[in-house]
Amino acid sequence: MTEKATQKDVEAVEKLSLTVKQIKKEIAKVIVGQDQIVNDLLVSLLSRGHCLLVGVPGLAKTLLIKTLAEVLDLKFNRIQFTPDLMPSDITGTEIIDEDTATKKRIFRFIQGPVFANIILADEINRTPPKTQSALLEAMQEHKVTAAGVTRTLEEPFFVLATQNPIEQEGTYPLPEAQLDRFMFNLWLDYPNFKEEIEIIKTTTSDYLPKLGKVLGANELIEFQDLIKRVPVADNVIEFAVKFVDSTRPTNNASQFIKEWVNWGAGPRASQYLILAAKTKAVMEGRFTPSIDDVKAFLVPVLRHRIIPNFSAEAEGINSVEIIKKLI
Repeated sequence: MTEKATQKDVEAVEKLSLTVKQIKKEIAKVIVGQDQIVNDLLVSLLSRGHCLLVGVPGLAKTLLIKTLAEVLDLKFNRIQFTPDLMPSDITGTEIIDEDTATKKRIFRFIQGPVFANIILADEINRTPPKTQSALLEAMQEHKVTAAGVTRTLEEPFFVLATQNPIEQEGTYPLPEAQLDRFMFNLWLDYPNFKEEIEIIKTTTSDYLPKLGKVLGANELIEFQDLIKRVPVADNVIEFAVKFVDSTRPTNNASQFIKEWVNWGAGPRASQYLILAAKTKAVMEGRFTPSIDDVKAFLVPVLRHRIIPNFSAEAEGINSVEIIKKLI
């Protein structure tokens, strides 16, 4: 890397760090607390990852995503997932259109809501697998195939899905293949007493925050490219890979992993751990991540990638407890 390029990257790191602070400041006008969730959302956005937010009703999951989209100068669409939603309701459909001059009929493709920069997939587990899978190609390939034609989605492309953990009746749990497409699985907790007081004060008054646009599509893509250029020490990568490997019930695994785990995390977990660590370092104005940066994302990256077996479930052991025991 040349000296000029190095100086350019130094300025870019400083600019990104400042921009992240501005975004958080704007979001804080609407969202009280949830600082860690906001931070993790920004990490996945800058890492070109997707997020699954899980929480009970009333914790502002949808409001948080809408506020983030409003602060970013990006095209935003919301898809409310219901049992009768069809794949074409997401990707788009062809209609017969008639030319008023020639009276000739032609097929015209009407883009679905997936053609946007930020997609809010609200209550994604309420729609059947056939419709859920319509998002698979879009999330992984950033392309959509409809009516036999493959169309490329506009960059940046970011899917934020929400899920309610309480009601399981009439829902369709996401298959592991689709869960693995999400970089993070974030669980929202209840606000503390002071935060809830502040929430009630603002939401029951005539307070109307004015949100400023902080970041546009081109700038975001430049920041995402910057993250890719961040160097990582070999020992940091080795730590991430060793930890992910330790979640797999192989011959060398710990005894409790063999007893409790059906399937461990795959290589995509290692990739996301390193990307998240790089992003965290740059957001804090540093030029290379440490092992502590990797440790900060073990739970959100691995929570949905470790599949406990029947023995673990019978003992009330979930994937988070397995991760904490490994740590």
